[in-house]
Amino acid sequence: MSEMNHPTLEKKKVIIAILLSIVVGAVILVGAVLPAEYGMDPTGVGKLLGFNRLYIPSETSIELVTPVNNPLIKLEKAGSAPNVARPIEADNPAPKIQLEQREDTITVIIPAGKGLEFKIDMLKYGKMKYEWSTDQGVLYFDFHGEVKQVEKAKDVYFESYTIAYSNNMVGTFLAPFEGKHGWYFRNNSKEDITVNLRLKGQYIL
Repeated sequence: MSEMNHPTLEKKKVIIAILLSIVVGAVILVGAVLPAEYGMDPTGVGKLLGFNRLYIPSETSIELVTPVNNPLIKLEKAGSAPNVARPIEADNPAPKIQLEQREDTITVIIPAGKGLEFKIDMLKYGKMKYEWSTDQGVLYFDFHGEVKQVEKAKDVYFESYTIAYSNNMVGTFLAPFEGKHGWYFRNNSKEDITVNLRLKGQYIL
């Protein structure tokens, strides 16, 4: 039975490998770890490779937005009062031809302590994509629609689609009936708030 000869590294090669590992580790420490973890970049390599952008000073404070305790919105706020009848026009068939597609950007200023409505006209089953955001602060809003009636009603019937407090909203909308659809914004703050609206779909301003 022949003996197996295990290869052995020379002492010189072992020392060279150890020294090489130390050099590589030092380069990584100085060029990457120090700039990224401690904000120290003595060689400038961290800035060159972008590692210094990973550093976040421990004393840097992150500002947290404290949520305002807005009143709870109840189910009863959605839509008309129970004594307001749903108009028969709400059940009219959808037209064969919808309004032409369009796109608009609108700015609406909601005065401090007041409310304001922004509405568009849509046909039944008309489609729209929308986006709105405020320049500051949160608004109360009621996204709703009013049925187009042949005769003017004493009490206007409307259906609420979304009621909430927010500074931003995005969505798609399919009109359930012909009429005016849009938002009632209420600004409860002490400063005017600007709403930036983007609309794309089948409607008339």
